[in-house]
Amino acid sequence: MDGLMMRSSLCRLIGCRYPVLQAGMGGVARSDLVGAVTRAGGYGFLGMVRETPDLIRREIAAVRDGTDRPFGVNLIPAATDARLLDEELAACFEAKVHSLALFWDVNPDVIKRAKDHGCVVFHQVGTVEDACLAEQAGADVIIAQGVEAGGHVHGTTTSLVLLPQVVRAVSVPVVASGGFASGRSLVAALALGAAGIHCGTAFLATEESFAHAYHKERVIGARSEDTLRTDLFAINWPVGSPVRVIANSLTTRAGATRFGHDPYLRKRESIAQENGQPIYRYSTESPLRTTQGDLEQLALFAGQVAGEISDVPTAAVRIERIMAEAAEIIAALSGRLEEGV
Repeated sequence: MDGLMMRSSLCRLIGCRYPVLQAGMGGVARSDLVGAVTRAGGYGFLGMVRETPDLIRREIAAVRDGTDRPFGVNLIPAATDARLLDEELAACFEAKVHSLALFWDVNPDVIKRAKDHGCVVFHQVGTVEDACLAEQAGADVIIAQGVEAGGHVHGTTTSLVLLPQVVRAVSVPVVASGGFASGRSLVAALALGAAGIHCGTAFLATEESFAHAYHKERVIGARSEDTLRTDLFAINWPVGSPVRVIANSLTTRAGATRFGHDPYLRKRESIAQENGQPIYRYSTESPLRTTQGDLEQLALFAGQVAGEISDVPTAAVRIERIMAEAAEIIAALSGRLEEGV
């Protein structure tokens, strides 16, 4: 299986052993998780959305203390103040990060700046149109995100429908995101033309994830139908930024009015704290290890693939399971083809 994976254009481009990418989940994807994923042969992204330059520098250094393998940083220009974004980019460029993963609106200027500083640029999209725009702006890899995905979701098309369309529309490697957490799903993604898979929920529910234990417990206890899309949790993001979360008391109270909420009109009511800073009801902040307060009302990001997640192993075990199952599936398919089935 290793030989097959090493022939992936994605693996050759980014220097990983397996085409399994860990999503740069804000707050959750810290150095412990990224280092573990990277050492296990995958490729990790630090989730540094709206974080201070000092924290970005510390987290990059912490990953490098444990591995010399390449990894990236996830930033979201559309959800970050312009001045802070400039400072974040400067910190990444000074540290000579291997790659940047970008999301939401395609920002050609940011892509160009990253390319000018030698970064491999990933851009996550939810439509074929944005995939083409990102490639035209210089992105090296497109992450095609289906509506099944957890966290912020920028499209309305399912992964298995969106993925082959994006593959046909662009000439750069495409990575599948949204609903991928197993070897079976990796094989399916490869069959549809992807060069790898991009996993969030699967790595949120690992020992090294910086997510709060309560969040992990809710993920492993959730069925696929327990997740839903809504723009209730919108503070800190632009208007019209839906997320997929596990249903809670706030989504139940909203009933049929899950959409149409303006974050700028929301009253700021603190319901939790993170390092002394308030977390407001309806914000996009998810509970982290150090969060205290009413965790049930926070955004419990999870994709529909939560229905397949039943435990909280190490990141290395998660990757080992994915790759072992993929090898079994490919061997079984090869056998069936040889038998003429």
